[in-house]
Amino acid sequence: MDPRTRALLEANLDDMLAALGWANVPILSRAARRLARQAGLRFAREMTAFDDEVDRIGIATAARTLLKSFVRDVRVRGVQHIPARGPCLLLSNHPGMTDTLVLLSSIPRGDLRVLAAERPFLGALRAASRSLILLPDERQRRMAAVRRAVTHLQSGGALLTFPAGDIEPDPAVLPGAVEALRRWSDSSLTFLRLAPGCVVVPMVVSGVLEPRARKSPIVLLLRRKGADRERLAAMLQVLVHTRSPSRWRTRARLDVLPAVPGGDLLARGGGANTALIQAVAGFLRSRGQA
Repeated sequence: MDPRTRALLEANLDDMLAALGWANVPILSRAARRLARQAGLRFAREMTAFDDEVDRIGIATAARTLLKSFVRDVRVRGVQHIPARGPCLLLSNHPGMTDTLVLLSSIPRGDLRVLAAERPFLGALRAASRSLILLPDERQRRMAAVRRAVTHLQSGGALLTFPAGDIEPDPAVLPGAVEALRRWSDSSLTFLRLAPGCVVVPMVVSGVLEPRARKSPIVLLLRRKGADRERLAAMLQVLVHTRSPSRWRTRARLDVLPAVPGGDLLARGGGANTALIQAVAGFLRSRGQA
C-alpha cells in the first residue's frame, strides 16, 4: 500500500473512533477498526487520488471534481464580494467535512490559504497541505503558524479561517446555527491589527449535512451532545459515500456576505467580533435558519 494511503487510512480510522467516542475503549475500538477498514481504505484511496489531482490541476479544480461525488450541486451567491486581489480574511462557519471542498472550489483566489487545526489526516495530504496553514496544539509551534498566516495577509494574500474552531450545526438542516456563532473566536482581530488594509468577508456554508445521517439511530444512540452528533453524522456520511457514492448527495450552498474593511472593524474596539457575528446572525435569521 502506498505510504500516503496508509497514513490517510489510519488517520481516518482514528478520526472515526474519536467521533464514536471509542478511542479509549480498546475492545470497541478494535472491533470498529476491523468493521470500517474497507470503507476507510476506499476513502483513503479516493483522497490519495484527490491529492494527486491537486498536484496536476490545482486545489480549486481538484476540489470541484471531488465535490461532485458528495453533492448534487452547489449554489454560490455573493462571490463578487470577495476582492480579486489584496489582503482578505475570509471567515466561515463549519457545518461538516464537505464544507471545505465547497469553499476551496468556490473562492476565486489562487493565493488562498486555509488556517486549520493540525490533524494527521490533513498532514498526510502532501499536495493539498501546501494550501493549508496547520495550527498545532503546542503553543510555540502554534505561534509560528499564526506568524505564517499574518505574513501571508501582509503580502496581499487571502486567508480562510473557521472562527468556531469546531463543527457547527448545518443551517439548512439543524436549529442552533445562530447560537453557535457565540463560539466564534475574536482571533481575527489580531490579523486585522497586523495586516493593515485587510478586508473581512463573512461566509455561510449550508446544505452539506445529509439529514438522514443526523437522524441515524447510530448517531442518536451513541452520542448525546449536539456537536458530537454532528461530528459522527459527518463521519457516517463519508462512510456511506464510500459504499454508494450516489446516495446521500446533498444540495450545498455558499453565501458570501458583503466585505467589511478591517479598519472599520478595528474602530469598533471590543465590539468588532460582535459586529461580525451580528452580520452573520442577521443573514441566517433572514433565511429562517436561526
